[in-house]
Amino acid sequence: MSTEMKSPSGSRLSEAEAFLADHPEIEAIDIVLTDANGIGRGKIIRRHELLSIYKGGRHMPISILGLDICGEDVHETGLIWDQGDGDLRAWPIPGTLVPLHGTKPARGEVLMSLYGLDGAPMTSDPRHALQRQVDLMADEGMYPAGAFELEFFLLANERDADGYVRPAAAVLDGRRSDKTEVYSVDHLHGMEPLFSEIYAGAERAGIRAETVISEYAPGQYELTLDYRRDVMQAADDLVRLKRIVRLAARRFGVTACFMAKPVEKYAGSGMHFHVSLQDAKGVNLFAEAKEGEWNQRLLHALGGMRATMGETMLVFAPHANSWRRFANQSYAPVSTNWGVNNRSVALRVPAGPLSARRIEHRPSGVDANPYLVAATVLAAIRHGFQHKIDPGPETVGNGYEDEAAGSIPRDWRSAIEAATGSSFLKEALGEDMHRTFTAVKAAEYARVARTISDVDYDLYLHTV
Repeated sequence: MSTEMKSPSGSRLSEAEAFLADHPEIEAIDIVLTDANGIGRGKIIRRHELLSIYKGGRHMPISILGLDICGEDVHETGLIWDQGDGDLRAWPIPGTLVPLHGTKPARGEVLMSLYGLDGAPMTSDPRHALQRQVDLMADEGMYPAGAFELEFFLLANERDADGYVRPAAAVLDGRRSDKTEVYSVDHLHGMEPLFSEIYAGAERAGIRAETVISEYAPGQYELTLDYRRDVMQAADDLVRLKRIVRLAARRFGVTACFMAKPVEKYAGSGMHFHVSLQDAKGVNLFAEAKEGEWNQRLLHALGGMRATMGETMLVFAPHANSWRRFANQSYAPVSTNWGVNNRSVALRVPAGPLSARRIEHRPSGVDANPYLVAATVLAAIRHGFQHKIDPGPETVGNGYEDEAAGSIPRDWRSAIEAATGSSFLKEALGEDMHRTFTAVKAAEYARVARTISDVDYDLYLHTV
């Protein structure tokens, strides 16, 4: 009698069989679940175990999705002893089984999602939160497309004499630069071997990584990703590319840093989310007939994002460090304004063909979870459509001086309180994911609040 079960994720045994046949060199496979913080949790299995995962899934403890940034249990999530820390079943995501570039011995990777033993989605899984919003839009004949931008720092493994991080030396020849070097092509040449490794890893994983630039801080870079018709695939691209960048950096003896604000004097790292909607025929629902005639769907989408941004900022800025990124003249928004071809606003409508209209959502730091970001943004768009929300006047010029723009929380604690009490965010993420996410953030806030920092000693040790 066969032990094979029907996969609730839609994965098929034939995909694993074909992969093993095509890659006899593969000895092991990383199986990766993404938690509330966007961290990959899972196991490395041996080659002979792969088929059994496609036949019957793989047991994983429910607590794997109730962990804080340090990987410790957060009991307030209700996912630990309240449920006896029982096993659920993780299943492979179709189309995500790929070989990893440059691993020795050769390994593969597959993304997983968590389900109950009865096959029902485990609703504290961030992927399920996004899928729910995608499905709700599909019921209304709308299909979200998008892409994320990936900004990050390449840092030296050792800090300087004062304990601060410093830019990594060029891996090509060891040359150092503490200049901003924004858009410098020659500066990029110094990291060419590392970026070649990243591009090779992305290609092997089926990720279409595109332009690389030297960004607006010493040691800061940006990689853009191909625009996907499937927004879930766009989020998958982002989580996988971060792993690829980290691994490539380690191979070259440097650190890839995805903190939102690692250097106090310079701009932080964003994760701008470009989003549009298509109908069943692939027609852009944000497109305009002619210049100067705003598409009402586009305006209502902007209105929904503006109206909900204050109570959802915790999704876009989930950590203590996230809030250091928001400052005037910093390329990070400080209010809920919108504008066309304007990088000083929170919601930017990029210049370009009217047929390719999209919204660039700019609040998120690169430390945010892309599944939760996309789920929240899509819910805000639906909210704007349902209530026909007017976004208000476009901001022209310096958005940091726009006194009429709506405000966002000014610190992490305020954002946690707003998110915890938000009925909108509870609907956007689902009740279980909302409880899990806000409980994890509250626990992390308590950890930070009780920690005595170097700043405390510097300011108060000998003075009060």
